[in-house]
Amino acid sequence: MTCSRDKFTIHSRAVVCQDVELKGDITIGPGTVVHPKATIFAIAGPIVIGSGCIIEEAAIIVNRRKEVMRVGDNNLFEIGCRVECPSVGNFNTISTRARIHHTVRISNYCVIGAACLVVPTDDETLEDYTSIFGPAAERRTWSGRGRIQEADLRLKHAEYLREMLPKFNRLRRGDGA
Repeated sequence: MTCSRDKFTIHSRAVVCQDVELKGDITIGPGTVVHPKATIFAIAGPIVIGSGCIIEEAAIIVNRRKEVMRVGDNNLFEIGCRVECPSVGNFNTISTRARIHHTVRISNYCVIGAACLVVPTDDETLEDYTSIFGPAAERRTWSGRGRIQEADLRLKHAEYLREMLPKFNRLRRGDGA
């Protein structure tokens, strides 16, 4: 069942490029950056994206559930990743070409490695500081060491993108059209 009307609420301090594909009820928080060619589909339920997130080219975020999909603050969705999980915490990194199934919930400070496929048969919640890596999607718990430097780098990255993207791309404003 698809949403009959698209409704976009884009914060005035968010940077959303014009050629982003948006469908459904989508809210984008302050300081979030959405690169050109990204796709955000709220098919069954709404999507709420927090502040300071970076959604890169060809990243796909889809909500296939009726419940609200909540994406926390300061998350990085790298090029070509696909995320369908109903909740994403704060300060997570979804690496290039990674795929997350709708039966997974991501906590905080998790890293999903490049090209990893996370498709459990039952509902699963990734604990804080979980790292998934390698072709077999092996798991490890990160000690949290360097987390402050990681956060500072992410904030600097978002600041740079908020400055540079408007110089070379047209921006979209949230008016529901």
